[in-house]
This record gives sequence, C-alpha cells and structure tokens, in this order.
Amino acid sequence: MHITTLGPKPRPAIVSSLMASAVAAALSCAPPLASAQDTRDVREPTLPKSCAVLSAEPAKPGRDDAARIQQALDRCAQGGAVHLAPGDTGDAGFTAGPLTLGGGVTLVVDAGVTLYASTNPMLFDNGEKTCGTLDAAGKGCRPFITVSGARGAGIMGDGAIDGQGGQLIDGKTETWWQIARRAQKEKLRQNVPRLIQIDNARDFTLYRITLRNSSNFHVAMNKVDGFTAWGVRIDTPHDARNSDGIDPGASRNVTIAHSYIRTGDDNIAIKAGNNGMSENISILHNHFYSGHGMSIGSETNGGVRNVLVDDLDMDGTTSGLRIKSNDRRGGVVSGIVYRNVCLRGNRWPLYIDTNYEPGPAGQLIPSYSGVRMENVHSLTPGQVILQGYDDARPLRLALKDVVVDGEPPVKTSFIQLDGRLNAPDARALDCTKRFAPFPEGPGNWPVKLAGQ
Repeated sequence: MHITTLGPKPRPAIVSSLMASAVAAALSCAPPLASAQDTRDVREPTLPKSCAVLSAEPAKPGRDDAARIQQALDRCAQGGAVHLAPGDTGDAGFTAGPLTLGGGVTLVVDAGVTLYASTNPMLFDNGEKTCGTLDAAGKGCRPFITVSGARGAGIMGDGAIDGQGGQLIDGKTETWWQIARRAQKEKLRQNVPRLIQIDNARDFTLYRITLRNSSNFHVAMNKVDGFTAWGVRIDTPHDARNSDGIDPGASRNVTIAHSYIRTGDDNIAIKAGNNGMSENISILHNHFYSGHGMSIGSETNGGVRNVLVDDLDMDGTTSGLRIKSNDRRGGVVSGIVYRNVCLRGNRWPLYIDTNYEPGPAGQLIPSYSGVRMENVHSLTPGQVILQGYDDARPLRLALKDVVVDGEPPVKTSFIQLDGRLNAPDARALDCTKRFAPFPEGPGNWPVKLAGQ
C-alpha cells in the first residue's frame, strides 16, 4: 500500500450559483440550489407555448404515429411546443418509430400520456438490417429520439416516454433486454436503439418527463454545450443491461437536478472519450435507487474536470461515488467535489479505480487529482476502493467528515490523502430523513429540495 498524507488544501472554487423558482404545485417557492460548476444561471424550466396538439388515437396492430408527430414537429416554429394529449375516447398512448427534434422545438408529453417506442426493429435499422441482432459493432439501430445540431430543443411534460425494452421484438422470441444479456454471454454487441441521443447541440432541456424501459441508454450526449434535466424520473428494472440513466459525454455546462433515477446500469455516467472533454457539470438534489451509481468514466481520455455532486441520496445502487477507468481509455480527471451525500445498501460506497476491467496494457493513463469528498455518510459498510495508477500518478484525494459505518474493508494504493476516512473527530452527516421511496404513478411527484 502506498499512502502519503498531506496537509490541508484549499477547497476548489465553485464557478457559479443557481437559483430555483417555483416547483411542485404544493410549493410556492424553493430555496436556492447549491453553488454549482455549470457556468450558466440555471433556473426551473417553463413549458413553451403550444404550436400543435395531437390527440391519441385508438390502438391498432402495426401502428406508427411517427409521421404525424414528425410533421407537427417540423412545422412548429422555434420557441413552440408540440403536445401529445389524450384522445377524446380516453386513448392515451402513441407508438412511433424514430423521431427528430429540431432547433427551438419542444416535445411535450401531457399528463397521463405515454409515447412508446415501436418494437419493429426495421423502423430503427441503419440500413444493414442488423437492428435487433448481435454482431461485433453494435451500431445497427437509430435512436428513438435524435437531437442533432439543434439549439434550444427540449422534451417536457408529466407524461412518459417508454422504450419497451422488456417487450418482445417484432418477429423474434426475445426482448431488447434479452438480446443485450445474450450479447454479454456471447461476447458480442447488441444492436438496440437508445432512447434519446443528443449530438452537437446547445441548451437542451428535459423537464418533469418520465423516461422508462429504454432498451439501451436513456439519455446519451455527445459534444453538447448546455443541458438541463430538472424534475425527471428514469425508471427501468435493475437487470436491464446497459440502460444508463443520463450520460454526459464530451459535454459542458450540464445540470441534472431534482430528479429520481433507478435503472440497470450507471444512474449517471460522465464520459470523455475521443470527442473531447467533459466539464462544468452540476449534479444537484437527486435521488438514485437501483443502478451502478454516480460514475465518472470509464472513458476519460478526453479529460473530465469541474464536477460538483451535491445533496445526493443513493439507496441500493451497487456502487456509490465511482470514478472508473484504465490505461486503454484513461485521462485526466480533476476538480471533482462530492458533498452532502447519503448512501445505503451499496456494495462499493466509495469506488475510485484506475484498473477498471483489466486487460492488455495501453498508453492512455488515468490520472485523478483534486478529488474532494465532504459530508459523505454510508450507513452500510460495503467495500471502499481508492486506487491511483502508480507513484507518478497517484490518486489525490481530500476527505472531510467522510464516514462509512461498521468496519468496511478498505483497499488503497498509490494515494495521496488529505484527511482520513472515519476520522475520530468526523461528524457523520445525518441521513435519517434523507431516503425517500421512488415516486410511483403519474407526474407531479415531490421535487427534492436541499437536505431532503
């Protein structure tokens, strides 16, 4: 074990502060959000004015509402919103193949309405007729909703978007999730659609929407500048493989706040691969349930910096606060602050590793510095893993009032530590009132305020 103890260091600067405005109907106002790394002044979003209302129609075999939804989106002027609303006869479902959101246009799924992704793989096929199959590439399907090069687009409403990952694929005897599990066993890649893919976009907003049962990632970003998720629910079973909640990749100025996430993979995973750095990211006032935790990586070779995770509760995630990479996809991770975090029922409450998924040696060396944890309390022991890469690239970690109850096994190597886990004078954060059940049912679930 290689440990060097250092003296006190200054706390990393916080870039800007956010203010919260009106929240749930039962609340008249909310206190300010915590200081944040996102450089924007982020406030609670509002719904744009409606440009079109589409009513749900009676269900029928082979239904595809994509054409009429896409036509309404394409005709909507910038700053407007297309509403999906219940039908006159009580129908509340839309089923569609791939959709595209343009600049300044918002899709609103009204309360009680569900927009379902079709189970017809050919609607999502990229042209090689591989969607719904396994191969070595795993790139055979288009996403359900694509946002590319757009500014000011959004998805909002108290309704839901359902990827139907647990439903049988048309013409097959497997679901999307079963294909993903078989790919894992056969060491291949699944060709399944992501739910929402956002590329080269600016100022995208998710507000109060429920995303569920995605066959792959729920929200994936690439080269996005300005992303807000506020009051969002993500709800997918714990065994749905590769069903990450929200993945900012090569993106900057990201705020994810007041949201509830349970899924089968990373609840949030900040990534930075060959497309560039991820920076200025705020994760504020959220609840996580099943999933793999609050992750950075495993792709970090583009660099990750200036991340604040504040007021987070993780109840039953396998990992808690996690930074993961290796020397085939590693890079510089710096300026990471975790604050006011409560954990319960986690196998690895603290997990920082530079040898995630060991394999052949590479040249992309992970380097973690300026990582700080303060007021972090795990109510169950789990295992603590804190590992740098080597003597030249140690994990530089500061701890203040970080407590893991019981007698947790601790594995450390190549670490420069400022502070101490379970220090004799540590003040354990009071988590007795922090954990809340996942909000079931339709919209208007409680918005998480600081310290709740």
